[in-house]
Amino acid sequence: MERILAGSVALRVVHTAVPEDAHRLDALLDLGRADLLAEGAEQLRTLNVDAAMWACTSGSFVFGWDGAREQVEDLGKLLDAPASSTSFAFVEAARRLDVRRVGVAATYPRDVAGYFVEFLRRGGLDVVHLSVGDIVTADEVGGHGRDAVFDLVAEGDHPDAEAVLVPDTALRTVAWLDELENRAGKPVLTANQVSVWWGLRLAGDDTPRPGAGALFRRSR
Repeated sequence: MERILAGSVALRVVHTAVPEDAHRLDALLDLGRADLLAEGAEQLRTLNVDAAMWACTSGSFVFGWDGAREQVEDLGKLLDAPASSTSFAFVEAARRLDVRRVGVAATYPRDVAGYFVEFLRRGGLDVVHLSVGDIVTADEVGGHGRDAVFDLVAEGDHPDAEAVLVPDTALRTVAWLDELENRAGKPVLTANQVSVWWGLRLAGDDTPRPGAGALFRRSR
């Protein structure tokens, strides 16, 4: 993403502790614990950021809309800066593109993906199709190459969907965003893409940028 941003923005990353790498409800609730986020915020605070993102989709949406809101409110207080999460970024990105009907291409098992569907519905989106990869670990997801990513997006698409959402920050997609959209014929919103986009908006940067899909090309 920093390459696409052409050096105009510094993306500072702090890795929070991962008690167990598993797309399982109990493990994801553990991943998003307040004390672990607070530890990460302490490290991030020394970097004087203008905005912060809890860049973990599953570690936020499993808490539900209100729980995820509490996460980011606490993070913002700790940093004294605007804060949000990837789950909210998906909703904001869809709103920016005037998209309501979406397909979801999830890497997760179906029960975990269901929490994301419910989160999106709470945000006013209509999930017309859901595909699941039944992948248990982020480590496995991170090993997906180009062909696997294109197949995943195709499985999550549907004729009635105005966009395809791909909710896993472990999945590498940024290099192919424009190509993915050209093949789908519609916006493809991916976790790291929307996280950076919404973080920039929170920091007051709404500059259109090429190379990262329709979301980054559109200005207010």
